[in-house]
Amino acid sequence: MKYQRRQFLQFVAGAAALHVTSSIASAQAYPSRPVRLVIGYTPGGSADLTSRLMGQWLSEKLGQSFVIENRPGGGTNIATEQVLRATPDGYTLLLVAPANAINATLYDKLPFDFMKEMEPIAGLIRFPNVVVVHPSLPIKSIPELIAYAKANPGKLNMASSGNGSTIHMSGELFKMLTGINMQHVPYRGGAPALTDMLSGQMHVMFDNLPTCAEHVKSGKLRGLAVTSTTRSDVLPDLPLVADFLPGYEASAWYGLAAPKGTPPEIIGTLNKAVNEILADPKAKTRFAEIGAILLPGSPADFGKLVADETEKWGKVVKFAGAKVD
Repeated sequence: MKYQRRQFLQFVAGAAALHVTSSIASAQAYPSRPVRLVIGYTPGGSADLTSRLMGQWLSEKLGQSFVIENRPGGGTNIATEQVLRATPDGYTLLLVAPANAINATLYDKLPFDFMKEMEPIAGLIRFPNVVVVHPSLPIKSIPELIAYAKANPGKLNMASSGNGSTIHMSGELFKMLTGINMQHVPYRGGAPALTDMLSGQMHVMFDNLPTCAEHVKSGKLRGLAVTSTTRSDVLPDLPLVADFLPGYEASAWYGLAAPKGTPPEIIGTLNKAVNEILADPKAKTRFAEIGAILLPGSPADFGKLVADETEKWGKVVKFAGAKVD
């Protein structure tokens, strides 16, 4: 009996060692084939730009292709569910955005619990939105926007990249603090919304800075203010919304996540690669050009950011009564 018991214990110990060795070997080999980075937005917007930049740099650093897969629809929920239901092996990743934090309250029923079913990997960047209006409007400042909207309730169309996007909720927070009424018009992504802004079909947009900055500089759109707590080096002449509405702050941010159960060794490999990219002068320069603030840190740091944003925007959604069926 003692011999059999000793054999059993040796077997268990050997199996455990084999598992550890296999996990380490798997992490060392990762990635051994292309990785999919799924985003819940159409091509052409800031999410797409961010993911393609990071995808290119991750490919160069880790030696495998990071393929960007655009899966718009459902306020990013389609892309999110696809990733959360994927095999947790590190080969299907999600570009996390504020919509993932906002949707927890915006939707009455979701087929997933994002905070419980994802593994945070790393934060990427944060940048402000810009309050822009079409130049045909007699509006040149935030006070003038508020006055015009109050004098013309419901007549201003406010474009966004979709229900629950940071562009949408930046506008809802503005409406909440000013008491004005603007008609929200959601699009399937920032690019088509911006196209209609440029044509004059839409009047107001709280657009992501990277995608609207050149249009503001050229005069195709009129920038009124940025939504962050500090001025932007890209559009230094624009004041802050908070200069006129104390306490106002809204910013877009992006990070990476994987399905729950993804091996910690793989999470660590990706986090290390992302942080090395964010420390690279080439990446710093490129992100500075689009007005982005870098978000280096641990997986836990990024998880806390998502949790904090979920709480913040949940309050705004409830106050505004915004819902999506």
